[in-house]
Amino acid sequence: MSQTQGLYVTLRHTGIKVCEVRLRGSAQETMKRGWLALSLLCSWTLAEEDSEVSCVFMERCILPCRFQIGEEIVTHWFKVPGDLHVHSFYYSKDQLGHQDQRFRNRTSLFKDQISRGNASLQLAGVQVQDQSRYKCHTSTIRGNQESFINLKVDAPVHEVSIDQVGNRITCSSEGIYPEPQLTWSTSPPSNITFTNTTTVQQPEQLLYSITSSLMVSAGVYDLLFICTISTRRNRRRATLRKLADISAPSTGVTIPCTPPNTSLTNFSLVWRFNHTQTIVKQTGTNVTYSVSDGWRQQVEKVSESGSLVLKDLSSKQEGGYTCELSNAEETHSTNTHLRIIKGGHTSIAAIITAVGFGIVLISLLIAALIYWISKKDMAVPSSDPQSPTEHADTEAQV
Repeated sequence: MSQTQGLYVTLRHTGIKVCEVRLRGSAQETMKRGWLALSLLCSWTLAEEDSEVSCVFMERCILPCRFQIGEEIVTHWFKVPGDLHVHSFYYSKDQLGHQDQRFRNRTSLFKDQISRGNASLQLAGVQVQDQSRYKCHTSTIRGNQESFINLKVDAPVHEVSIDQVGNRITCSSEGIYPEPQLTWSTSPPSNITFTNTTTVQQPEQLLYSITSSLMVSAGVYDLLFICTISTRRNRRRATLRKLADISAPSTGVTIPCTPPNTSLTNFSLVWRFNHTQTIVKQTGTNVTYSVSDGWRQQVEKVSESGSLVLKDLSSKQEGGYTCELSNAEETHSTNTHLRIIKGGHTSIAAIITAVGFGIVLISLLIAALIYWISKKDMAVPSSDPQSPTEHADTEAQV
């Protein structure tokens, strides 16, 4: 009677278990069957075509991997080239002893779904450096499978700022990946020749920042300048319109905000003074606007169209006003320069007094004219007959 023994063979690569075969029987028979099974199972690898996954910078991302259900499940995730160990699972638990430190505390599997053939990897806090090709290797007693995923990282354009100082309009954005594109346009289309300079930078974090400056001629009003920044994932645009200067008395003024040709329901509103001071903020049309402490005495209200109504002004409030309307896709800015009229404290009482004084002055002028005409009439010589003395002298001569 031959002795029955078991054969337990585990194939490892750089210390990581990649295939395992367990057989029982006589020593010689088991050895032959074992090597045959090992050569068949561990060499048979079902490879699939590459798939592509787009992951958002600093968010969670899932790299899909499916395999045929079987016993003795072994799962390995590698970053290639280089076969950096991302995550391993066998003996029914995570095996992270060989995990590359760049993935420490960032990877996980859906353990309740592994037995159902799901070995997908969840990667948290996606970095630009994570962009690469990944390999999912799975093994069961039914064979091996490999699938490859091309992970692409996107840091979409979140915000585009646009501003004008003098004759220079500047458009900028940052924290973008991959390298963005920037274009200028106007509405309506203009034949004006613009000179622009665009700079793209990529600091150590590998995220791009982009800035473009546009020089425009003085006295260009009511022309909408459009700056569009786009990547393969999304695009955002910012517009700027400069209105004609406004001259107003210190009693009050309404500064217009030119909204886009859409509803303001989804737009937030910000009014700024001289590009830096925030006057008013409003996050939606159904939300009450908030006024900065330094402007409570001057802000009377914000109209439904976004216009700013000011009162009790002085020379301190003379300068540039910017209305900024923005939503998830675009930002609209309107620039207006305000001049305060000197001596502008004219009140209704003062106007009435001035009008009354004018009426009195006109009345006096009319009376003087009438008196002058009457005096002139009295100075004309009389055409009466001879006086009594002249008549007596005539009779004496006779």
